[in-house]
Amino acid sequence: MSNPNLVSTEWLAERLGDPTVIPVDGSWYLPAANRDGPSEFLDARIPGAVFFDINAVADTSTDLPHMLPAPDVFAAAVGELGIGDGATIVAYDGAGLFAAARVWWTFKAFGVKDVYVLDGGLPKWKAEGRPLESGASTRAPARFTPRFDPSVAKSGDQVAEGVDAGLFQVVDARPAPRFRGEAPEPRPGLALGHIPGSLNVPFDQVVKDGRLAEEAELRAAFEAAGVDVNGPIVTTCGSGVSAAILALALEGVGAKAEGIYDGSWAEWGAGGRPVETGPAKTAQ
Repeated sequence: MSNPNLVSTEWLAERLGDPTVIPVDGSWYLPAANRDGPSEFLDARIPGAVFFDINAVADTSTDLPHMLPAPDVFAAAVGELGIGDGATIVAYDGAGLFAAARVWWTFKAFGVKDVYVLDGGLPKWKAEGRPLESGASTRAPARFTPRFDPSVAKSGDQVAEGVDAGLFQVVDARPAPRFRGEAPEPRPGLALGHIPGSLNVPFDQVVKDGRLAEEAELRAAFEAAGVDVNGPIVTTCGSGVSAAILALALEGVGAKAEGIYDGSWAEWGAGGRPVETGPAKTAQ
């Protein structure tokens, strides 16, 4: 099966200039990448695109990075970008597939039904010699009506209760050395290890050369980690970004994430909650 949340570069290229189809650049990088999403957007972007800053359109009352904002805050921010009701959103990023998945998930959380991820992102678009533009976006403001589904963003307490009661599987997208507690976290002051009972599918096992892997590879990655894709799943990671990649990958095998732990390890690893180290105990 093909992932219903992906659109091709050909599909988007045919719709450039359609005011209802809005490319949304959500590029965000870990500090080690030494890249700046907003400045790269100004240098070269898909024509008609707007920039969605996951750190700015966020809950600024918490020290946790890029948490979901209140519905009215989200509506005001995206309306100012020129994204209104009825728009078709095509999220992309400069890595191929990284933060675009978080943008996709965020718009879905606020009730947008027609939201997709550009397969291959900006690298594929550039490699094919497709048109680019630069400078500030010029879309006129629009009215956006949020329809927030709070069930898709899980809190630390909900995750703890769900794990204790066996209500769902927790699947962590962080690299295996971080999951096992053998490598430091990019954010200082966090405990090392993982949520007790969680499973590990590093996001680079479901992303190949900046694109979501094929269905067979996705299934193999989840199966190798002991994940039952037919059961309820909550995804997590370092700060809620690559967890969205796993949510996208699950839909590529006909499954669906019940939610994302929005605070992820940035919250769990700082909050004095129980931690396990080593490989996942229930992994095959």
